[in-house]
Amino acid sequence: MSRIEKKFSELKEIGRTALVTYITAGDPSIELTADIALKLEESGADIIELGIPFSDPMADGTVIQLASERALRSGTTLNSVLESVKSIRQHSDIPIILFGYYNPFLSYGLEKFSSDAAQAGADGVLVVDLPPEEAPEFKVHIDKAGLNMIFLLAPTSTQERVNLIAEHASGFVYLVSVTGVTGVRTHVDDSLDSLCSEIKKTTSLPVGMGFGISSPEQVESLSVFADAVIVGSAIVRIIQQHGQDKELLLERLSEFVGSLSAPCGGAPGGALSEA
Repeated sequence: MSRIEKKFSELKEIGRTALVTYITAGDPSIELTADIALKLEESGADIIELGIPFSDPMADGTVIQLASERALRSGTTLNSVLESVKSIRQHSDIPIILFGYYNPFLSYGLEKFSSDAAQAGADGVLVVDLPPEEAPEFKVHIDKAGLNMIFLLAPTSTQERVNLIAEHASGFVYLVSVTGVTGVRTHVDDSLDSLCSEIKKTTSLPVGMGFGISSPEQVESLSVFADAVIVGSAIVRIIQQHGQDKELLLERLSEFVGSLSAPCGGAPGGALSEA
């Protein structure tokens, strides 16, 4: 059982919806990435999504696009992201998902990346622009390394696609809550409840919802039926605003993530281990 699978099992027992928090690795600097991730866990995050900065993040809105630009300007590479994973792992057992686009993984080498990611302490991979039809070559290496491979579903996905994702995904299914790119939104579609229910008829995997979720109220409404709520742009925006002041940044992140964690129910699944 992977850390991701174990985490969902533990949270289910205590009636808590997982809070998954996204940050772009290397924003504002690769040196701060591990500190930010650990602060997110301390504040109530159950799973960390670590974004791999990319020059053309086509599924992302302006906030995360700018974060990728800042991270690339600061010299962040896939190698340095894996070093950050190792740093986090020295202090924490929180599940870590590497979230990115296919080209950096392909350039690194699919087999080498899968092995190195597992050795660094990562638990899963989500490749935004790699549909399951084109994923077998990568998935062979991901499976061999013992990592989970997470795929996206959209509100417009057909039952045929739901079946396909259910067959090939592991860890959980990521349901995009909007037909669009990432970014803060004020409204969550009322139809997501029934959509989530339909997906759960097809797969026993947990269903997580992301894209556009930015407030405790939205987290609370989704936690009634989703197994995980994923928040990214709202967190990255705080990093954009306060990235030049480490102490203030960590304080603001702690306040915000704490407000998101409370409506997830139960108690946060993560806890810092002894260094």
